[in-house]
This record gives sequence, structure tokens and C-alpha cells, in this order.
Amino acid sequence: MIHELKHQYIIDDNGKKSAIIIDIKDYNDLLSYIEDIEDAKDLLQAEQEVEGFVTYEEFREKLRKEGRI
Repeated sequence: MIHELKHQYIIDDNGKKSAIIIDIKDYNDLLSYIEDIEDAKDLLQAEQEVEGFVTYEEFREKLRKEGRI
């Protein structure tokens, strides 16, 4: 998903890189990617902290066996 970003640097009075300019599409893609990573991290953390966590597939199979779906 992440590709090489087109960018330009902003150089300060001392010749040091102080900021970067990227295309708005690349910026939005980065935000989306970060959100996906955060969601995956949150899900993993929730799975590890919750006792008795079952996957959707396990839950659905249980309901099927009970004749509820």
C-alpha cells in the first residue's frame, strides 16, 4: 500500500531540513494507513486482555449448533 512518496524539503536559514511537503493524496493515504495499523493494534490488545474471547467464526458456529441461526 505504501509507495515511494513524492516530497520536497523546507530548509531553514541554517541549511537544515525543517519540514517536508508531500502530495495531499499521499498525506491522506498515510493517515488511512496509520488508522488501519492503530485499529489492528487495538484489536490485538483487546483479544489479549479479554478472557473468553471468541472469533466471529466460533461465535457463528456456536449459534448454528444451538439452532439459533
